Amino acid sequence: MIGRALVASVLALQFTAVPVAAAAVAPERCAPKKASPAIAESWAQRRLDVKSVWDLTTGAGVTVAVVDSGVDETHPQIRLAGKADLTNTGYRDCVGHGTAVAGIIAGQPRDDFPFYGVAPGVRLLSIKQSNSTQGDVSLLAKAIRTAADEGADVINVSVETDDHPELRSAVDDALSQDIVIVAAAGNRTQDDGTSTPSYPAAYDGVLAVGSATPDGGRSTFSNPVAVAVLAPGQEISSTWTGKGYQSKLDGTSYAAPYVAGVAALVRARHPDLDQLRVRRRITLTADGATGSGTGAGMVNPLLAVTMVLPSEQVAVAPPVPPPLPATVVRKAVPPDQRSMEVATVVAAAGFGLTGVVIAAWVFLPMGRRRGWRAGQSGESGAD
Repeated sequence: MIGRALVASVLALQFTAVPVAAAAVAPERCAPKKASPAIAESWAQRRLDVKSVWDLTTGAGVTVAVVDSGVDETHPQIRLAGKADLTNTGYRDCVGHGTAVAGIIAGQPRDDFPFYGVAPGVRLLSIKQSNSTQGDVSLLAKAIRTAADEGADVINVSVETDDHPELRSAVDDALSQDIVIVAAAGNRTQDDGTSTPSYPAAYDGVLAVGSATPDGGRSTFSNPVAVAVLAPGQEISSTWTGKGYQSKLDGTSYAAPYVAGVAALVRARHPDLDQLRVRRRITLTADGATGSGTGAGMVNPLLAVTMVLPSEQVAVAPPVPPPLPATVVRKAVPPDQRSMEVATVVAAAGFGLTGVVIAAWVFLPMGRRRGWRAGQSGESGAD
């Protein structure tokens, strides 16, 4: 991840002026919904309480790419580090969708407004792949590759489409480069209410996000297929093109960037974790499933950043010490038979001499008392 950050910093200046194949062409219609100049605090901000994490990290050092309809970089709470337009229509966000997603991820906090993003410290990239609510799957695949080439550590894809070889290949290549891909699980579109997989969310290795209601349940419109976690996606407020804000936004499109922001916080706090373990940490620390299609439940930013997971604390056995050199331990010396015999003789002589000394010490005084005469019997003879 550190190497990716260095590459990203080298490419930053080049990326702001990515050339297009031809001169930019104005879109047929660029009339996003009018923005509101004011905004109230969102229930999503109260529920996730991301400010409790900011003493530890705001996502600094992590690059997040928004693959969407562009981002209004004139917004006072949006700070872009780079941008690319793959539609050939200019950088302007003519939908508002990409600007809302960018604000949820990295909206800069302000004292005069209650809105802020999950990870305001990240490097934010805008990869414009569509100029409407619909897009071309080939451009979507190209946008993911562009984000990877520009050093993204996290890619947010709030777009849903069908399975396609180009898209699958772009996703696989990004995952192989240790990039966390967060994607919207999609919204139900079938008239009969059935659900089918949405891509790229349904690909293996992608963190698929469903929409949650203010009470923590799954939104009725949220596709229940292949969901990993939930995040706020109903009645959402965020930044909007035109330097304003929009409220009552619904869709898994707005749930995904909350999780992308959390992924950035995790990557900043735990730079040693690869993309698989980042995804695993986010799912293991979620608040718990609340029904079908909810995955591991509502994402929990504070636990995702701070929780100690025993499975990540790998115990490493101490290395086996090398064998001692042969010179350290001396070979046993065979017994010296000659020395043993001499020692035995000397010991026996010593014992014998000791016996003589003791005898002399006992009997010599007795001899002196008798005048060295032989002892007599205790009985007297008859005359």
